[in-house]
Amino acid sequence: MKIGSTCQTPPGLRLLVLSSSLALGALASPGAVASAETTAPAAAATAPAVASAATSPSAGGQPVPTTGPSATLEQCVTSSTQAERSATFLGEMTATAGTGRMSIRIELQERLAGEPAFRNVAAPGLGVWRAAAPGVKVYRYIKQVTNLSAPAVYRAAVRFRWLNTKGKLIRGIERRTPVCVQPAARATTPAAGV
Repeated sequence: MKIGSTCQTPPGLRLLVLSSSLALGALASPGAVASAETTAPAAAATAPAVASAATSPSAGGQPVPTTGPSATLEQCVTSSTQAERSATFLGEMTATAGTGRMSIRIELQERLAGEPAFRNVAAPGLGVWRAAAPGVKVYRYIKQVTNLSAPAVYRAAVRFRWLNTKGKLIRGIERRTPVCVQPAARATTPAAGV
């Protein structure tokens, strides 16, 4: 199923995407493994941007949720300053019978003022499959996008896939998050008598 058209990042638009994944149940040691990655397109400084971090702590006796996959809007920050506007999206999934590995892909979708439909926003760090380590029982992936345009409405299309131990697709599903509304910046009016 196609959800709108994919567009290239317009000139002058830079996305900052902060990502994090959390996998439970894969590691035998009580410690955590972490990695971080930051990506910033070579576009102008007024564009949204992207960064990633991943952690995989062990389950250590923690309960494993049994609900289906979920896609949520964790935070929506509005501001009169473009660099301070952001949206944080979360995808969470649980292993099913026969699952060898799970993956999540988060696509940012934007609807500018006056546009009838959402369209995918293409930028480094967006629309990439992020896989959990083999054997993980619960996988969470968080992506924060900053420097958003206004007025506009943003959401994420979160895709989930379960693969068996041979890498064959068992199940795939897509969910959409609630929207993050970025209102038009208010015009400042001079104070009376100044």
